[in-house]
Amino acid sequence: MIEVPEGFASVQAELRGAAGRAFVAGLPGLAEGFLDRWGLRPDGPVMYGMCALVLPVRREDGGPAALKLQSVDEETVDEPVALREWGAAGAGAVGLLEHDPETGAMLLQRLDERRPLNGLADGREAARILAGVLARLVAVPAPEGMRRLSGVAARMLAAAPGVAAELAGEDERRLLLDCAAAVREVAGEPGDRLLHWDLHYDNILAGRAEEGRSGEWIALDPKPLAGDPGFELFPALDNRFEASEVLWRFDLLTEALGLDRGRAAAWTMGRVLQNAMWTTGEWTRRLSPDHAEIARLLRGRN
Repeated sequence: MIEVPEGFASVQAELRGAAGRAFVAGLPGLAEGFLDRWGLRPDGPVMYGMCALVLPVRREDGGPAALKLQSVDEETVDEPVALREWGAAGAGAVGLLEHDPETGAMLLQRLDERRPLNGLADGREAARILAGVLARLVAVPAPEGMRRLSGVAARMLAAAPGVAAELAGEDERRLLLDCAAAVREVAGEPGDRLLHWDLHYDNILAGRAEEGRSGEWIALDPKPLAGDPGFELFPALDNRFEASEVLWRFDLLTEALGLDRGRAAAWTMGRVLQNAMWTTGEWTRRLSPDHAEIARLLRGRN
């Protein structure tokens, strides 16, 4: 039986309350069931993020893999769909080996967890690698039935006045409404590419040397939706944040993906609005300083 890390249990309880605690309580039995069903044996310590528990395993033939267990919700339900699409296109996403639709459990290609792209000391080289990975992902059209950016944008625009009203400072209220105005300009053409939505530097790992793939950088943990690739840029600007690097990274990404800078700036400001929707309330009446700075730098960018 696996032991669920206390850190993961705490995050699930904080984010999802009783549902999160119930999910954690069922994880040992769920993992045991899939170890048996898919002929796996544990092969290292349990890993976790905000939403998923990952158990390194070996298959019956000795090959390495990773058993990923997470709740099925709007953001995760299409993950296996996206991984299959990217896999068929050779687009550089982690390979899907098995999937159980009922529980959302997945058996994935195992990457080198010791080598995230975030570990690369040269920030500009890391950004160049991320841009290359992202360009391959968004070259793939989204399949029918995928959650769409149009719906996300409509919800953001409907919520924007109320979110802005919660902010304490007039400058930030004006900035957030500018973000909403920018989204409104592009919302009529939401795009049709298969988006990762969360491609930051820790969601790209190196391939494993034992499989001869140590030179490859591979994306994992998508929260997929169909839309405009401009909506993909924000994590690369926000993670490893440096105000002096934002415009350089933005220009790098728009060039690598062949994007119109004005539209990409508008969708990136939409990500600032989206994050404000999630974080603004009684406990915080300020925008994240980094997010606000990204919005200010991109306002009017073309």
